[in-house]
Amino acid sequence: MSNAERPELQALTELERVLQHVKDELAAWRRRALKAEAHRAEMGVDLDVVATRERIQELELENDELDGRLQTARARVDDLLARLKFLEEQVRLEEPAP
Repeated sequence: MSNAERPELQALTELERVLQHVKDELAAWRRRALKAEAHRAEMGVDLDVVATRERIQELELENDELDGRLQTARARVDDLLARLKFLEEQVRLEEPAP
């Protein structure tokens, strides 16, 4: 029986391939972890995750408020444009024909 026909050798070859893939993935995750740790160190030791989350929530609330104000302003502008168009139509209708 040749090596190519032996199922246990094929299984070992496949296992080696899978383990190499796992090794490569683990190395990639390790590089990412080291990069994240270095980035965190650059940000300073006083990084407060809870305070950061609270600040994000505050900013999201502020963003929602500003979005509401922007929508109100847009509605007012649309209303003013409609009034202006109405007044322009009225002026055109009142102008004497040449």
